Amino acid sequence: MPEPRPRAHDPAPIFAALGDRTRLALLAKLIGGTPQSITRLSADTRLTRQAITKHLRVLEKAGIVQSSRVGRESQFILRPEGIDEARSYLDQVAAQWADALSRLRAFVER
Repeated sequence: MPEPRPRAHDPAPIFAALGDRTRLALLAKLIGGTPQSITRLSADTRLTRQAITKHLRVLEKAGIVQSSRVGRESQFILRPEGIDEARSYLDQVAAQWADALSRLRAFVER
């Protein structure tokens, strides 16, 4: 199997951040591209603003969302580049699997 290309970023934090239902729900709210406050993001949930903030910080640390201050509030927006990194990694792994399966098929069909 070919060696994976060296990556500038470790994809593990991205996948760890995406591995939580609450964080996925937050991303779904941010998908429109409009910056949103913690108050708005915590609406329609049973979670406290502090809990939502912790989840947003995990997403921010993984490079999936970005925050900015607007007055006294923090606004969060989706960073598509973070999702693109995860997609790129998955595409690379899929290509490796496709190559391995092709070689296995060629071996079996000999």
